[in-house]
Amino acid sequence: MSDTESVDQLTIYADYVCPFCYLGKQSLERYREQREPPLEVEWHPFDLRRDKRREDGSIDHSVDDGKDDEYFEQARENVRRLQAEYDVEMSQTLAIEVDSLPAQQASWYVFQHYSDGWAAFDAAIYEALWQAERDIGDPDVLVSIAADTGLPADEIRDAIDDDGLRAELEERFTDAHERGITGVPTFVHDGYAARGAVPPAQLERLLEGE
Repeated sequence: MSDTESVDQLTIYADYVCPFCYLGKQSLERYREQREPPLEVEWHPFDLRRDKRREDGSIDHSVDDGKDDEYFEQARENVRRLQAEYDVEMSQTLAIEVDSLPAQQASWYVFQHYSDGWAAFDAAIYEALWQAERDIGDPDVLVSIAADTGLPADEIRDAIDDDGLRAELEERFTDAHERGITGVPTFVHDGYAARGAVPPAQLERLLEGE
């Protein structure tokens, strides 16, 4: 590739508590392993719990979001199917009670200030939840993850309590909705989108065409 050619860019809208986001990230990594040209990936946070979140930031689980037992059982079945298809280890299929907002706030701070370390931190958060069943809504867990990935633990703890960062995240969430993003993961490239934990071949079509 010549210096004048641009690097392909892919935007991923995701929420750590979404099992399909974890599976979609695994699919993306498989696609990147088989792809020769470089690919720049931009993370865009998305809050699946936004419509159930109180003003103080806590989640009101009593809010009816239309998701009943049948919905969750179908979701579990889909997760298990994709686990087998992508050969991905997961110790749980759903994390309904976990709040990802603290993790997203910490990740947003790292994304802006330690971009070279963000990918490892992002992956470690997913692994902590979906492989180790750790509560990524707990600041102590996030600080531990940060330390394990070589990030300044004290800064991460402060970032989780930063109201300014929270306001920035809210703007990102609002922007996602205004762009028509209604579910995650959603992969966007050059005005086209693929939604869900799509296979590497579909990501290839999204980025490279038929």
